[in-house]
Amino acid sequence: MHELSLRTGFEIELLAPAGSDRMVLAEEIAGRCDGRVRRSFHTDSEPAAVPGVGVFRHLSPAFDVVDAHGHPVARLVDDITIEADLAAVPGRPGHRGWYRILCDDARMLRLIERHADPDAPLATVLQPVADLFGVRVDVFAAAARVNDASGATVAAAMPLPAGRERPCEVITPPLIAGHGLALERLLAPARELGFTVPQEAAVHLHVDGAPFRQPDAFANLVRLFGSWREVLWSALDTNPACRRLAPLPEALVDLVELPWQDADDRSGWARLQEAARAVGVTKYADVNLTQLLSKRPVRDTVEVRILPGAIDGTVIVRRAAVVEALLTRCLDPRPLPRPGAGAVRDPRAALDDLVAVRR
Repeated sequence: MHELSLRTGFEIELLAPAGSDRMVLAEEIAGRCDGRVRRSFHTDSEPAAVPGVGVFRHLSPAFDVVDAHGHPVARLVDDITIEADLAAVPGRPGHRGWYRILCDDARMLRLIERHADPDAPLATVLQPVADLFGVRVDVFAAAARVNDASGATVAAAMPLPAGRERPCEVITPPLIAGHGLALERLLAPARELGFTVPQEAAVHLHVDGAPFRQPDAFANLVRLFGSWREVLWSALDTNPACRRLAPLPEALVDLVELPWQDADDRSGWARLQEAARAVGVTKYADVNLTQLLSKRPVRDTVEVRILPGAIDGTVIVRRAAVVEALLTRCLDPRPLPRPGAGAVRDPRAALDDLVAVRR
């Protein structure tokens, strides 16, 4: 089995069989490690169909598995990019009485998450929010809503859309060693329960961001995912149906070629970081660099998003080892070259040559 040396967190997108859900897998994993499951909320967003509202942000049911000592084992959440398989088997809204809380303001949603009880039923989950505003909850046959004193809607709770209990993104804590075995403790139960790899699936890797906060390393990271995109997709078997992937902005690829390194590495990085923030980097790219550019990173990682979906720990680690070697090469101050003419014909050999150490 391939082994990894970097501290790495994984996000693995799975699909529960019809009639099942991600809580079933959470409870199975918890039972095998003498742990327990805590219900929580997962934050996400999607385009809004309401005129004048660009994005609806929402909280959906999530399940945190901890072991007998209270240490995190995995977090199981929805992934709204998983859609194709749900259309084939629609299911019913409000599975198990599950719901989503919708809001059009990110700050307000964070406040709601802090005060709402994820174990509360739909009819009462918004009561703490109503108390904050000094109003009452409007409860309907299959929804609840809080309006402020002026009548503006603060938030609404509505039954979970049909089938949305089935997507199951398995999020691990950062793993330091034994990555493959740790993944199999999560994925073997999933396979036994009939979970599968959905059509749009991907596996995301998170590695520590700190080593890439210097001009040389950051520039190489951008060169890798900017210039080697076609080679990487071919070598890693990136899923073309995966949503929310995109090339890095050309402006960023050009930016890193300017002279940023100086006698004061910290000053050089600060200038590059500020300039890179201005070119429109988003998380929905082949590699998510937003946390490197943030003044207050929420999760201080580089997120590689182009691994295809899988439900086998050995397969995932084997592909992750390729990525790890490439990221390690990015830390070498030598600039990454552009791919040669034959790189697309034999992508794995091209990547092997790229990571080879020349002394």
